[in-house]
Amino acid sequence: QVQLVESGGGLVQPGGSLRLSCAASGSIFSIYTMGWYRQAPGKQREWVATITSGGSTNYADSVKGRFTISTDNAKNTVYLQMNSLKPEDTAVYCCNAYVRARGHPPDDYWGQGTQVTVSA
Repeated sequence: QVQLVESGGGLVQPGGSLRLSCAASGSIFSIYTMGWYRQAPGKQREWVATITSGGSTNYADSVKGRFTISTDNAKNTVYLQMNSLKPEDTAVYCCNAYVRARGHPPDDYWGQGTQVTVSA
C-alpha cells in the first residue's frame, strides 16, 4: 500500500508565498500522476494542478501563473509552490497520486490534507 504525507501549510498574508510538499512512500512500483486539490469552506473540492510521470503539467485557471507543481522523482515527492496568494486561496489542500503499488493494480491515493490560510 501507499501513504502520502503532506507538509507546508500555514498562515500567510495576501501576496505571500507557501510551498507545499507531499511525499509518497510504501510499496511503490511506479507513480503515473500526482496532483493537488483544495476545498474551501462552503465550496466543492476543486482540482488545482497535476503533473504526470513524463513531466506534463496542467493547472486550474484560478491558479495559472501563480502556482507551480513539480516533482522530485528520487524522493517520490510532489511540490506546490504558491505565489501571490489571495484570500480566496484559503482552503484545505490535499495531495493525490495515481500509483501502481507492488502487488496491486493502479489506484488513487490521497494525503491527509493541510490547511492554507491567507489573511492579513
